[in-house]
Amino acid sequence: MKALVTRLDSFGDVLLAGPAIRAVAARADTVTLLCGPRGAPAARLLPGVDDILVWDAPWVGFTPPPVGRGEVEQLIDTIDADTALILTSFHQSPLPAALLLRLAGVGFIAADSDDYPGSLLDVRHHRAPHAHEAEAALDLAEAAGFPPAEDPRLRVLPPPATAGLTGPGPYVVLHPGASVPARAWSPERCAEAVRELSAAGHRVVVTGDAGESELTAYVAGEHALDLGGRTGAAELSGVLAGADAVVTGNTGPAHLAAAVGTPVVSLFAPVVPAERWRPYGVPYVLLGDQDAPCADSRARQCPVPGHPCLDTVTAHDVVTAVEKLRGEA
Repeated sequence: MKALVTRLDSFGDVLLAGPAIRAVAARADTVTLLCGPRGAPAARLLPGVDDILVWDAPWVGFTPPPVGRGEVEQLIDTIDADTALILTSFHQSPLPAALLLRLAGVGFIAADSDDYPGSLLDVRHHRAPHAHEAEAALDLAEAAGFPPAEDPRLRVLPPPATAGLTGPGPYVVLHPGASVPARAWSPERCAEAVRELSAAGHRVVVTGDAGESELTAYVAGEHALDLGGRTGAAELSGVLAGADAVVTGNTGPAHLAAAVGTPVVSLFAPVVPAERWRPYGVPYVLLGDQDAPCADSRARQCPVPGHPCLDTVTAHDVVTAVEKLRGEA
């Protein structure tokens, strides 16, 4: 059986698909993961994936590309699968992807769908209310004939050694960036947390991608090691795996920390529900006002002056949460 799993959006979304992908891999001869460009670095970290197709879908993402017949036809001609699982967030439709997979000749397609799918789906599954995204994906896989074959927590391939980056000794990671501003703790609060963590005796490592180097330098200041722009996805997994705890918002590194088994202090803006997107399968502390006016708005820019859902969280709150998680380790 040649299986294809589709998860077209972000880095963290692809990581959350990992347990379902492993369930498919346990029963398929090969597994191809069809993902978007933002998810591709995560796809390369997942066990059970034999091949990766990267396609920027025009119905996904913050800046979707225009629809192009040539790109669509090339994708249809490239897909080679008997069975497909389309994984989406609770607010997304799988039907555009299902149509393309049907045109590619995929004979069996399963997805969660509230909309009537006509002949596009062979298994039209309804996800359980309030299910975490990782659990919803596993439920769909089981409905399609792929029950969990092992521990259903998140996993990635073994991380590389990163002591050359982090230096010796214990440390806490603070990752200040987020995919959209509404999910980010303010730089000032992040810098305060670095100072208070350092004053409490914790060595702090600040991480971020190449486009966040100015942010990470500001947050690290004179009190932390700044690794902004110095880690790809694999190296970041190693840095997170070596940490005592990771402090970050609802963004990809929170899920990568969970995938390497590191506890998370989650600065969670309630623009999406924490029950669906919180760190999965590891100890965590959730900080942030989950009843703030922005709750469930899916806002990218904070709609409330002062960003109260997160900026009411103090550096002291973060230090207390880190020490709680370290005490539970």
